Amino acid sequence: MNEIVQKENKILRNISKEVPIEDIKSRRIEIIIRRMVKALNTQEDGVAIAAPQIGESLRIFVVSKKIFEIMEVEKTKSKGSKRENIEAFEKEKTEFKDMVFINPEILKQSKKQMLTEEGCLSVRWLYGKVKRSEKTSVRAYDEDGKSFTLGGSGLLSQALQHEIDHLNGILFIDKAINLKEMIPTKEKIK
Repeated sequence: MNEIVQKENKILRNISKEVPIEDIKSRRIEIIIRRMVKALNTQEDGVAIAAPQIGESLRIFVVSKKIFEIMEVEKTKSKGSKRENIEAFEKEKTEFKDMVFINPEILKQSKKQMLTEEGCLSVRWLYGKVKRSEKTSVRAYDEDGKSFTLGGSGLLSQALQHEIDHLNGILFIDKAINLKEMIPTKEKIK
């Protein structure tokens, strides 16, 4: 089952349960993570997914490698679009992977905030502006049970906050302003 739960489902409003440390490497958690990645990869516009979005009330989310690829491209663009920069980027292109966050907790958030466009795989085709901290630092466990800390700004910071909101039963529409529906045309869906 890789169907993404929609906003009407009560599981999205629950505070998710922590995964006991000894269960992180269990077959059950491995299968849940696999289902999350599979569901996320079926959505062209998805950059992250939380366990409640596939019907599991657990404190787990996955950030797609797409976010890290987008950040890398933006970093290269900020250096200028000189041909040598683009060629160097192509040579040094890092192989990114999806990142798993188990029992995440926010360590730090910047006071400076940004107002960004946001959507959600569980609130299809609704978009709005949400105020988020520009920078966020999170501590979590990976799928091997190793603790790590990750900080980010921009899109990564936005995704970390959005997914932790999911784990706390909060949807972006609870915070958004200027909500609008944007249903793609059939050509865009294909």
